[in-house]
Amino acid sequence: MKYMTQALIKLLLFPLAFALFFIGPVSAQSADANKGKTELLWLGQAGWRIQSPGGKMIVIDPWITGGPKTPAPFKTDLAALGPIDLLLVTHAHVDHIGDAPALAKLNNTILYGPADMVTPLITLGLIPANLGYRFNKTGHVKPLPGIKVTAVKAEHSSLLVWKNPATDKPEAHPAGEAMGYIIQLENGFKIWHMGDTGLFTDMKFIGEYYKPDLVLIPIGGNFTMDPEDAAFALKTWVKPKMAIPMHYNSNPLTKGTLAEFQAAMKGSAIKVIPMTEGQTVSF
Repeated sequence: MKYMTQALIKLLLFPLAFALFFIGPVSAQSADANKGKTELLWLGQAGWRIQSPGGKMIVIDPWITGGPKTPAPFKTDLAALGPIDLLLVTHAHVDHIGDAPALAKLNNTILYGPADMVTPLITLGLIPANLGYRFNKTGHVKPLPGIKVTAVKAEHSSLLVWKNPATDKPEAHPAGEAMGYIIQLENGFKIWHMGDTGLFTDMKFIGEYYKPDLVLIPIGGNFTMDPEDAAFALKTWVKPKMAIPMHYNSNPLTKGTLAEFQAAMKGSAIKVIPMTEGQTVSF
């Protein structure tokens, strides 16, 4: 009976030991990621570097060397951004695609973007085929452990202007449709980078379905929502916990101001986080 009891105990303990052996390290990594902070660095216009709770570096719309508000030392040294684990571009306008092809090649990092934008980047030789990933609205990717990126609608245009080295003249190439991104990090924190967009009623659906914690929202006007439009979208449709205004203060045609946006958001429970280019904020 004694030996039978010992054998039974061993039989019961073996699956537990097996699970702890194989699952333990993964669970520890997940716990570390959950404890970590999310840090956002504003690079100017719609450009961001996001450090995930798990320590991964995500760069979005990097208009660096040509950006008038790019913080030093990034403006003169792309390598100063550090190793990039994930590179996202919302559309092909120069103030969004910016230095993305150069960063993809510098870091040997895949550039994720709208399908019909990535294709001309490859066919024109701006990036090699292995560094371009095409997807479209409502499509999602899981490029890094614990990180999920979903493409969502943006009400905007997209055009790639490329200087042909053979003629030394600029050429305009169709580049599909602009997108925004829902970025879900290892701890479940969700960021909606809206890209460039005007108002559209599906903002309500996106807010309700994806439930972003933080929205990065353009307020400059002319090409995108102005401060009043952006405030309406947040208060009426999206209703996130927090919002950071972007895509203003870099172009004389985008005249919307932070003060106008803050005034339009007055009385809302949504926390507005004002930032200056080069500033970081943690969550």
